[in-house]
Amino acid sequence: MKSDLGRTIRQAIRESARFARLRLLRLNLLARTGAHQPFAGFVRPGGADWRRAVAAASRGKRVVIATNTGGHFGLAAIDRLLAVALTLRGAAVTTILCDGVLPACQMCEIGLVPDRGAFVADGPPSLLCGYCHGPAAREWAALGLAAETIGAYISADDRANVEKVASSLPSSELASFVYHDLPLGEQALAGTLRFVARGTLDGEVAGEELLRRYLVASMLTALAYERILSALKPDVVVMHHGIYVPQGVVSLVAKASGVRVVAWNPAYRKHCFIFSHDTTYHHTLMDEPVDSWRDGPFSDEQRAEIESYIKSRWFGKNDWVRFHRDPDLTLTADLKTLGLDPDKKTILALTNVFWDAQLHYPANAFRNQRDWLVVTISWFAARPDLQLVIRIHPAEISGSPPSQQRAQDVIAEAFGALPDNVKIVPPESALSTYALAEHADAALIYATKMGVELSSVGLPVIVAGEAWVRNKGFTYDVRSPEDYLATLARLPFGKPLSPQKRDLALRYAHHFFFRRMVPISFVKSNPGPRRFDIAVDDLDAMKHGADHGLDVICGGILTGSPFIFDSRASA
Repeated sequence: MKSDLGRTIRQAIRESARFARLRLLRLNLLARTGAHQPFAGFVRPGGADWRRAVAAASRGKRVVIATNTGGHFGLAAIDRLLAVALTLRGAAVTTILCDGVLPACQMCEIGLVPDRGAFVADGPPSLLCGYCHGPAAREWAALGLAAETIGAYISADDRANVEKVASSLPSSELASFVYHDLPLGEQALAGTLRFVARGTLDGEVAGEELLRRYLVASMLTALAYERILSALKPDVVVMHHGIYVPQGVVSLVAKASGVRVVAWNPAYRKHCFIFSHDTTYHHTLMDEPVDSWRDGPFSDEQRAEIESYIKSRWFGKNDWVRFHRDPDLTLTADLKTLGLDPDKKTILALTNVFWDAQLHYPANAFRNQRDWLVVTISWFAARPDLQLVIRIHPAEISGSPPSQQRAQDVIAEAFGALPDNVKIVPPESALSTYALAEHADAALIYATKMGVELSSVGLPVIVAGEAWVRNKGFTYDVRSPEDYLATLARLPFGKPLSPQKRDLALRYAHHFFFRRMVPISFVKSNPGPRRFDIAVDDLDAMKHGADHGLDVICGGILTGSPFIFDSRASA
């Protein structure tokens, strides 16, 4: 009971607008007192080994690390780790940080800047930029590596010009706006939706003004990076996320300039990260060639490894990205707990967070997740012989930032009273999604990653959105509302995936969780704002040959080789 109360209080402090300034003050304090892990203990900037490495690297391949948002403490730490490791491998590394010049960015969240009117008028508060740039810049300076700022490459005239462009655009053209042949409107919209933590700007207070502000930030980022890349002439640009503002814009500019792009994100498994060539993993994981995982050997040991890991996902004991802390596995023992009829077939629908990664995905069957939910519930209303359970993603309330558009509210607005055969499991419910899936005939998903796991245990999955299991050969991938309805008409399936398709699903799950997620053995989880700890004593741990995962990552960055981890090579 006490832990529940404490969680509730922390949630209120985290989300309440009245505590926004307090949150910013706390972040400023943390940024200066330990949220950035000092590297001096193992890099020793004054040491002979590091000086020799930096000097030798000056003649090597040129790498730009576009951290930009230094206030993402954990991401900035991994970028610094990459900078050190690449330097030790002979690369000349330059990092870029935003120095507070962008009028909107990925650091801005509604929980930190709740006053939309003030944000539209004045942009990020000084307290936000204060904890983002200065402390991160000091940590980079301590390494003695080259560093630049976005502000050094844009002028007051640039700002005036792009503000004039943004203010002159009709509202209907903002999201599709193209600048210097770059589709900046898409990234500006994704950034704006992340700021308001919603899937659309429909009905959003000051939505158009916010989008114009993010569009200005996108154009300024584009101008700055066009000049940065022209001046530095890098061989490759590395960035976290590869989406939103400024990160997605940097990716677009680099590709247009003929510079290789590497984007990365923390992965689910402990110690692991996902790196992708050319663009964000939101796109590459859907489009990667199936022969990269389908046709190779798949041993009994690998099968046992992935089956064991999938089971561990019920509790998240092997993961550092989890959304449900204490799943309750008992509630599904009696389906009547949910008001379900045990004699009817159950179909499970899984939502995702509305605002997350809202880019354009041509293969999606629907305009957005809301439309998918409305069509789905309407179809089941006419099929009383079936029952639908909608499991709302726990990250609606536990994610960062917490969603301001809740699936339950969207459904209530569209339907009022639900059909008797449609039940909702809210995001705060302790009910285990995995246990619930054991009772389902099939799963319906839009973009959730759960499709990987559910397919691997033999559950048929119908994919309507940008889920990563799309295009893999073991799911029902629909491309239009008509296609979706035709596939629903085949329900219930009445049987699990065929052995051949389940084998394919297990192969992909192993590829996804154990090959595409690349471990760096000495990166540990930190429960505080630091997020990660680099647990090494000296530079030797980062040199070539010391950690196979780090070698895979650095090799991919420097040579363009695939970011594929082979555990046999590290044995």
